[in-house]
Amino acid sequence: MRVRYDQATDALYVRLDESAVAESEEVRPGLVLDFNERDQVVGIELRRVSKQSPGANLKEISVQVA
Repeated sequence: MRVRYDQATDALYVRLDESAVAESEEVRPGLVLDFNERDQVVGIELRRVSKQSPGANLKEISVQVA
């Protein structure tokens, strides 16, 4: 899994799988899901992240594993 924040576009992208993206769908305003050919979610894009999470430190992202 890879997580990337693009400051220029103010978007956070989470890549779950390395398979090719066959289709993308904006399921809600600012939330885009990428699907592979088997209709599995392989990527998640959150747009306008700094506006949705004011005060968040987007240069440092922590992940918790349960």
